[in-house]
Amino acid sequence: MERTSLGDVSTPGRVAAAGEGISEEELALAARNHGLPLEALRYDVTPLGLHYVLVHYDIPVVDTVGADAWRLSVGGRVRTPLELSLAELRALPAVTQRVTMECAGNGRARLSPRPVSQPWLVEAVGTADWTGVPLRTVLAEAGVENAADGADDADGAVEAVFTGADHGVERGVEQDYRRSLPLPVDADVLLAYAMNGGPLPPQHGYPLRLVVPGWYGMAHVKWLRAIELTDTPFTGFQQAVAYRIRQSPDDPGEPVTRIAPRALLIPPGFPDFMSRVRVVRPGPVELEGRAWSGYGPVTRVEVSADDGRSWTDAEVAPRGPHRWGWQAWHTTWTATAGRHTLTVRATDADGHTQPLEQPWNRGGFENNLVQRVPVLCR
Repeated sequence: MERTSLGDVSTPGRVAAAGEGISEEELALAARNHGLPLEALRYDVTPLGLHYVLVHYDIPVVDTVGADAWRLSVGGRVRTPLELSLAELRALPAVTQRVTMECAGNGRARLSPRPVSQPWLVEAVGTADWTGVPLRTVLAEAGVENAADGADDADGAVEAVFTGADHGVERGVEQDYRRSLPLPVDADVLLAYAMNGGPLPPQHGYPLRLVVPGWYGMAHVKWLRAIELTDTPFTGFQQAVAYRIRQSPDDPGEPVTRIAPRALLIPPGFPDFMSRVRVVRPGPVELEGRAWSGYGPVTRVEVSADDGRSWTDAEVAPRGPHRWGWQAWHTTWTATAGRHTLTVRATDADGHTQPLEQPWNRGGFENNLVQRVPVLCR
Protein backbone atom coordinates (compact mmCIF):
# COMPACT_ATOMS: atom_id res chain seq x y z
CA MET A 1 0.00 0.00 0.00
CA GLU A 2 1.29 3.46 -0.93
CA ARG A 3 -0.50 6.79 -0.81
CA THR A 4 0.97 10.24 -1.48
CA SER A 5 -1.78 12.38 0.06
CA LEU A 6 0.33 13.64 2.99
CA GLY A 7 3.03 15.51 1.11
CA ASP A 8 5.27 15.72 -1.94
CA VAL A 9 7.34 12.64 -2.69
CA SER A 10 9.61 14.73 -4.92
CA THR A 11 10.98 16.60 -1.90
CA PRO A 12 14.57 15.35 -1.53
CA GLY A 13 16.09 14.19 1.72
CA ARG A 14 17.61 17.10 3.63
CA VAL A 15 21.31 17.84 4.08
CA ALA A 16 22.35 19.68 7.25
CA ALA A 17 23.54 23.27 6.94
CA ALA A 18 27.11 24.14 7.83
CA GLY A 19 27.52 23.98 11.61
CA GLU A 20 24.04 22.49 12.16
CA GLY A 21 23.97 20.06 15.07
CA ILE A 22 22.07 16.82 15.51
CA SER A 23 18.35 17.63 15.71
CA GLU A 24 15.81 16.45 18.30
CA GLU A 25 14.23 14.26 15.61
CA GLU A 26 17.58 12.59 14.89
CA LEU A 27 18.14 12.04 18.60
CA ALA A 28 14.74 10.36 18.77
CA LEU A 29 15.76 8.04 15.94
CA ALA A 30 19.06 7.29 17.65
CA ALA A 31 17.26 6.48 20.90
CA ARG A 32 14.85 3.97 19.38
CA ASN A 33 17.37 2.31 17.05
CA HIS A 34 20.73 1.00 18.24
CA GLY A 35 24.09 -0.15 16.96
CA LEU A 36 26.60 -2.81 17.89
CA PRO A 37 28.93 -1.90 20.77
CA LEU A 38 32.27 -2.25 19.00
CA GLU A 39 33.70 -4.44 21.76
CA ALA A 40 31.04 -7.01 20.73
CA LEU A 41 32.96 -7.57 17.49
CA ARG A 42 34.81 -10.24 19.48
CA TYR A 43 31.82 -12.60 19.06
CA ASP A 44 31.70 -14.78 15.95
CA VAL A 45 27.90 -14.55 16.17
CA THR A 46 26.43 -11.37 17.61
CA PRO A 47 24.24 -11.99 20.69
CA LEU A 48 20.61 -11.05 20.05
CA GLY A 49 20.51 -7.87 22.12
CA LEU A 50 23.74 -6.52 20.60
CA HIS A 51 22.94 -6.89 16.89
CA TYR A 52 22.17 -3.54 15.27
CA VAL A 53 18.51 -2.58 14.87
CA LEU A 54 16.82 -0.09 12.53
CA VAL A 55 13.03 0.11 12.55
CA HIS A 56 11.55 2.45 9.94
CA TYR A 57 8.13 2.86 11.56
CA ASP A 58 6.74 0.92 14.57
CA ILE A 59 7.42 -2.67 15.54
CA PRO A 60 4.19 -4.41 14.46
CA VAL A 61 2.27 -6.33 17.11
CA VAL A 62 2.00 -10.03 16.31
CA ASP A 63 0.23 -11.71 19.21
CA THR A 64 2.19 -14.89 19.98
CA VAL A 65 -1.00 -16.53 21.30
CA GLY A 66 -2.69 -15.92 17.96
CA ALA A 67 0.36 -16.46 15.77
CA ASP A 68 -1.29 -19.48 14.17
CA ALA A 69 -3.54 -17.04 12.34
CA TRP A 70 -0.56 -15.39 10.61
CA ARG A 71 -0.13 -16.19 6.90
CA LEU A 72 2.38 -15.43 4.18
CA SER A 73 0.66 -14.82 0.85
CA VAL A 74 2.45 -15.50 -2.44
CA GLY A 75 0.62 -14.15 -5.48
CA GLY A 76 0.74 -12.03 -8.61
CA ARG A 77 2.36 -13.62 -11.67
CA VAL A 78 2.39 -17.14 -10.26
CA ARG A 79 0.77 -20.36 -11.42
CA THR A 80 -0.34 -21.41 -7.93
CA PRO A 81 -1.12 -18.66 -5.38
CA LEU A 82 -0.17 -19.69 -1.85
CA GLU A 83 -1.23 -18.88 1.71
CA LEU A 84 1.38 -20.40 4.03
CA SER A 85 1.24 -20.63 7.81
CA LEU A 86 4.36 -20.55 9.92
CA ALA A 87 3.91 -24.26 10.62
CA GLU A 88 3.79 -24.99 6.90
CA LEU A 89 6.97 -23.00 6.31
CA ARG A 90 8.70 -24.82 9.16
CA ALA A 91 7.69 -28.16 7.59
CA LEU A 92 9.73 -27.34 4.46
CA PRO A 93 13.44 -28.26 4.29
CA ALA A 94 15.31 -25.65 6.36
CA VAL A 95 18.80 -24.18 6.08
CA THR A 96 20.86 -22.01 8.43
CA GLN A 97 23.15 -19.29 7.13
CA ARG A 98 25.55 -17.03 9.00
CA VAL A 99 25.08 -13.57 7.52
CA THR A 100 26.69 -10.23 8.31
CA MET A 101 24.09 -7.49 7.92
CA GLU A 102 24.90 -3.78 7.73
CA CYS A 103 22.68 -0.71 7.46
CA ALA A 104 23.07 1.16 4.16
CA GLY A 105 23.44 4.41 6.13
CA ASN A 106 26.26 3.17 8.37
CA GLY A 107 28.80 6.00 8.74
CA ARG A 108 26.33 8.72 7.75
CA ALA A 109 26.92 10.90 10.83
CA ARG A 110 30.60 11.29 9.95
CA LEU A 111 29.89 12.90 6.58
CA SER A 112 30.20 16.61 5.85
CA PRO A 113 27.77 18.02 4.91
CA ARG A 114 25.72 15.59 6.97
CA PRO A 115 22.59 13.93 5.53
CA VAL A 116 19.78 14.37 8.06
CA SER A 117 18.58 10.91 9.10
CA GLN A 118 19.46 8.13 11.56
CA PRO A 119 22.92 9.34 12.76
CA TRP A 120 25.03 6.19 12.51
CA LEU A 121 28.77 6.27 13.16
CA VAL A 122 30.26 2.83 12.27
CA GLU A 123 28.24 0.55 14.55
CA ALA A 124 25.24 -0.37 12.37
CA VAL A 125 26.24 -4.00 11.81
CA GLY A 126 25.82 -7.48 13.25
CA THR A 127 26.23 -11.14 12.34
CA ALA A 128 23.59 -13.78 13.06
CA ASP A 129 22.75 -17.38 12.26
CA TRP A 130 19.47 -17.17 10.35
CA THR A 131 17.31 -20.28 9.88
CA GLY A 132 14.50 -20.58 7.39
CA VAL A 133 13.36 -21.75 3.98
CA PRO A 134 15.17 -20.77 0.77
CA LEU A 135 13.03 -18.27 -1.12
CA ARG A 136 13.54 -20.35 -4.26
CA THR A 137 11.74 -23.27 -2.59
CA VAL A 138 8.59 -21.24 -1.93
CA LEU A 139 8.61 -19.58 -5.36
CA ALA A 140 8.97 -22.98 -7.00
CA GLU A 141 5.91 -24.18 -5.03
CA ALA A 142 4.05 -21.21 -6.53
CA GLY A 143 5.19 -22.15 -10.04
CA VAL A 144 7.72 -19.39 -10.64
CA GLU A 145 10.21 -21.39 -12.66
CA ASN A 146 12.77 -18.67 -13.34
CA ALA A 147 13.10 -18.02 -9.61
CA ALA A 148 15.54 -20.91 -9.58
CA ASP A 149 17.24 -21.42 -12.92
CA GLY A 150 16.87 -18.28 -15.01
CA ALA A 151 14.68 -19.98 -17.61
CA ASP A 152 11.92 -18.05 -19.33
CA ASP A 153 8.81 -17.96 -17.16
CA ALA A 154 5.49 -18.48 -18.89
CA ASP A 155 3.86 -16.03 -16.49
CA GLY A 156 6.32 -13.25 -17.30
CA ALA A 157 7.48 -12.52 -13.75
CA VAL A 158 10.58 -10.32 -13.57
CA GLU A 159 10.61 -9.27 -9.91
CA ALA A 160 9.44 -10.42 -6.50
CA VAL A 161 7.98 -7.64 -4.32
CA PHE A 162 8.07 -8.13 -0.53
CA THR A 163 5.65 -6.39 1.84
CA GLY A 164 6.21 -6.04 5.56
CA ALA A 165 3.60 -5.40 8.24
CA ASP A 166 5.25 -2.14 9.33
CA HIS A 167 3.31 0.94 8.22
CA GLY A 168 4.16 4.64 8.34
CA VAL A 169 4.95 7.85 6.47
CA GLU A 170 8.16 8.96 4.77
CA ARG A 171 8.49 12.27 2.98
CA GLY A 172 4.71 12.51 2.80
CA VAL A 173 4.17 8.98 1.49
CA GLU A 174 1.95 6.74 3.61
CA GLN A 175 3.07 3.18 2.98
CA ASP A 176 3.75 -0.36 4.06
CA TYR A 177 7.48 -1.06 3.91
CA ARG A 178 8.05 -2.73 0.51
CA ARG A 179 11.13 -3.73 -1.47
CA SER A 180 11.78 -5.97 -4.48
CA LEU A 181 14.42 -8.32 -5.86
CA PRO A 182 14.96 -9.18 -9.53
CA LEU A 183 14.43 -12.72 -10.78
CA PRO A 184 16.09 -15.15 -10.72
CA VAL A 185 16.74 -14.78 -6.99
CA ASP A 186 20.05 -15.88 -5.47
CA ALA A 187 20.01 -19.38 -4.00
CA ASP A 188 21.05 -18.05 -0.57
CA VAL A 189 18.06 -15.71 -0.05
CA LEU A 190 16.06 -16.93 2.95
CA LEU A 191 12.61 -16.61 4.42
CA ALA A 192 13.89 -16.69 8.00
CA TYR A 193 11.85 -17.58 11.08
CA ALA A 194 14.71 -18.11 13.55
CA MET A 195 17.73 -16.09 14.67
CA ASN A 196 20.65 -17.63 16.56
CA GLY A 197 18.65 -20.77 17.19
CA GLY A 198 15.50 -19.15 18.60
CA PRO A 199 12.37 -17.44 17.24
CA LEU A 200 12.89 -14.03 15.67
CA PRO A 201 12.73 -11.29 18.31
CA PRO A 202 10.00 -8.68 17.70
CA GLN A 203 12.50 -6.03 16.60
CA HIS A 204 14.07 -8.41 14.09
CA GLY A 205 10.87 -9.25 12.23
CA TYR A 206 8.87 -11.89 14.14
CA PRO A 207 7.42 -14.13 12.83
CA LEU A 208 9.13 -14.03 9.38
CA ARG A 209 11.64 -11.86 7.58
CA LEU A 210 13.61 -11.81 4.37
CA VAL A 211 17.38 -12.31 4.56
CA VAL A 212 19.34 -11.29 1.45
CA PRO A 213 23.01 -12.20 2.04
CA GLY A 214 25.51 -9.65 0.78
CA TRP A 215 22.97 -6.82 0.47
CA TYR A 216 22.53 -3.86 2.79
CA GLY A 217 19.84 -4.10 5.46
CA MET A 218 17.12 -2.23 3.56
CA ALA A 219 16.63 -5.35 1.38
CA HIS A 220 15.98 -7.67 4.36
CA VAL A 221 12.25 -6.92 4.71
CA LYS A 222 11.00 -7.64 8.25
CA TRP A 223 7.57 -8.79 9.47
CA LEU A 224 7.09 -10.27 6.01
CA ARG A 225 3.43 -10.87 5.13
CA ALA A 226 3.25 -10.92 1.32
CA ILE A 227 5.27 -11.74 -1.78
CA GLU A 228 3.96 -10.56 -5.13
CA LEU A 229 5.49 -11.58 -8.46
CA THR A 230 5.29 -8.78 -11.02
CA ASP A 231 5.93 -8.54 -14.77
CA THR A 232 7.33 -4.99 -14.45
CA PRO A 233 9.97 -3.54 -12.12
CA PHE A 234 8.66 -2.30 -8.77
CA THR A 235 8.66 1.50 -8.43
CA GLY A 236 7.49 1.95 -4.84
CA PHE A 237 9.01 4.52 -2.49
CA GLN A 238 11.65 2.33 -0.82
CA GLN A 239 12.88 1.18 -4.23
CA ALA A 240 12.63 4.19 -6.54
CA VAL A 241 12.90 7.14 -4.13
CA ALA A 242 14.73 5.98 -1.00
CA TYR A 243 18.00 4.04 -0.95
CA ARG A 244 19.54 5.55 -4.05
CA ILE A 245 22.98 7.12 -4.49
CA ARG A 246 22.32 10.77 -5.43
CA GLN A 247 24.67 13.72 -5.65
CA SER A 248 21.96 16.36 -6.16
CA PRO A 249 18.20 16.68 -5.51
CA ASP A 250 17.32 16.11 -9.18
CA ASP A 251 19.72 13.21 -9.70
CA PRO A 252 17.71 9.97 -10.31
CA GLY A 253 20.55 8.10 -8.69
CA GLU A 254 21.72 4.51 -8.67
CA PRO A 255 20.13 1.90 -6.38
CA VAL A 256 21.85 0.74 -3.21
CA THR A 257 22.48 -3.00 -3.40
CA ARG A 258 25.54 -4.92 -2.15
CA ILE A 259 27.63 -4.13 0.90
CA ALA A 260 30.89 -2.29 0.24
CA PRO A 261 33.94 -3.73 2.04
CA ARG A 262 34.60 -2.61 5.59
CA ALA A 263 36.98 -3.55 8.39
CA LEU A 264 36.37 -2.58 12.01
CA LEU A 265 38.78 -2.64 14.92
CA ILE A 266 37.77 -3.85 18.36
CA PRO A 267 38.80 -0.78 20.37
CA PRO A 268 41.96 -1.70 22.33
CA GLY A 269 42.66 -0.90 25.98
CA PHE A 270 39.94 0.90 27.91
CA PRO A 271 37.86 4.02 27.10
CA ASP A 272 37.41 7.52 28.35
CA PHE A 273 33.70 7.73 29.23
CA MET A 274 32.74 10.79 27.17
CA SER A 275 35.24 10.94 24.30
CA ARG A 276 35.67 7.16 23.89
CA VAL A 277 39.41 7.79 23.37
CA ARG A 278 41.16 4.51 24.11
CA VAL A 279 43.93 4.23 26.72
CA VAL A 280 46.68 1.63 26.36
CA ARG A 281 50.05 0.93 28.00
CA PRO A 282 53.40 1.09 26.14
CA GLY A 283 54.55 -2.13 24.50
CA PRO A 284 52.92 -4.82 22.35
CA VAL A 285 49.16 -4.34 21.91
CA GLU A 286 47.08 -7.00 20.21
CA LEU A 287 44.76 -5.49 17.60
CA GLU A 288 41.86 -7.51 16.23
CA GLY A 289 38.55 -7.03 14.53
CA ARG A 290 36.22 -8.13 11.74
CA ALA A 291 36.01 -7.46 8.01
CA TRP A 292 33.33 -8.20 5.41
CA SER A 293 32.11 -7.40 1.91
CA GLY A 294 28.99 -8.17 -0.10
CA TYR A 295 31.11 -8.77 -3.20
CA GLY A 296 33.10 -11.73 -1.93
CA PRO A 297 35.72 -12.64 0.66
CA VAL A 298 38.00 -10.03 2.19
CA THR A 299 41.54 -10.80 1.06
CA ARG A 300 43.47 -8.02 2.79
CA VAL A 301 43.21 -5.92 5.95
CA GLU A 302 45.72 -3.12 6.56
CA VAL A 303 46.32 -1.27 9.81
CA SER A 304 47.95 2.12 10.32
CA ALA A 305 49.10 3.67 13.60
CA ASP A 306 49.76 7.10 12.08
CA ASP A 307 46.38 7.95 10.55
CA GLY A 308 47.05 6.35 7.18
CA ARG A 309 50.55 7.58 6.41
CA SER A 310 51.99 4.04 6.59
CA TRP A 311 50.32 0.63 6.61
CA THR A 312 50.96 -2.88 7.93
CA ASP A 313 49.17 -6.01 6.71
CA ALA A 314 47.15 -7.88 9.31
CA GLU A 315 46.51 -11.61 9.22
CA VAL A 316 43.03 -12.32 7.84
CA ALA A 317 41.23 -15.55 8.71
CA PRO A 318 39.81 -17.45 5.72
CA ARG A 319 36.10 -17.13 5.17
CA GLY A 320 35.55 -20.84 5.82
CA PRO A 321 32.08 -22.39 5.52
CA HIS A 322 30.21 -19.15 6.24
CA ARG A 323 30.47 -17.37 2.91
CA TRP A 324 28.28 -14.45 4.02
CA GLY A 325 29.70 -13.94 7.52
CA TRP A 326 32.45 -11.56 8.56
CA GLN A 327 36.09 -12.63 8.83
CA ALA A 328 38.37 -12.19 11.82
CA TRP A 329 41.70 -10.39 11.49
CA HIS A 330 44.53 -9.59 13.91
CA THR A 331 47.96 -8.03 14.21
CA THR A 332 50.31 -6.68 16.91
CA TRP A 333 51.13 -2.99 17.37
CA THR A 334 54.00 -1.77 19.52
CA ALA A 335 52.55 1.24 21.30
CA THR A 336 54.73 4.17 22.34
CA ALA A 337 53.86 6.99 24.72
CA GLY A 338 51.71 9.70 23.21
CA ARG A 339 48.58 10.10 21.09
CA HIS A 340 47.94 7.95 18.04
CA THR A 341 45.18 7.37 15.50
CA LEU A 342 44.67 3.75 14.55
CA THR A 343 43.19 3.27 11.08
CA VAL A 344 42.01 0.06 9.43
CA ARG A 345 40.86 -0.75 5.89
CA ALA A 346 39.71 -3.83 3.97
CA THR A 347 40.09 -4.99 0.37
CA ASP A 348 37.91 -7.74 -1.10
CA ALA A 349 38.57 -10.37 -3.77
CA ASP A 350 37.04 -8.14 -6.46
CA GLY A 351 39.53 -5.37 -5.67
CA HIS A 352 37.14 -3.02 -3.84
CA THR A 353 39.07 -1.11 -1.14
CA GLN A 354 37.89 1.22 1.61
CA PRO A 355 38.61 4.88 0.81
CA LEU A 356 40.64 7.27 2.95
CA GLU A 357 38.42 10.20 1.95
CA GLN A 358 34.64 10.23 2.39
CA PRO A 359 32.49 9.00 -0.53
CA TRP A 360 29.66 11.53 -0.19
CA ASN A 361 26.04 11.30 -1.38
CA ARG A 362 22.80 12.96 -0.23
CA GLY A 363 21.52 9.89 1.64
CA GLY A 364 24.83 8.99 3.25
CA PHE A 365 24.62 5.48 1.78
CA GLU A 366 27.45 2.99 1.17
CA ASN A 367 29.84 5.20 3.13
CA ASN A 368 32.68 2.80 3.93
CA LEU A 369 35.23 5.43 4.89
CA VAL A 370 38.06 3.87 6.92
CA GLN A 371 37.61 3.63 10.69
CA ARG A 372 39.81 5.91 12.80
CA VAL A 373 40.30 5.16 16.51
CA PRO A 374 42.02 7.78 18.75
CA VAL A 375 44.38 6.14 21.26
CA LEU A 376 46.34 7.57 24.19
CA CYS A 377 49.35 5.50 25.25
CA ARG A 378 50.64 6.25 28.74
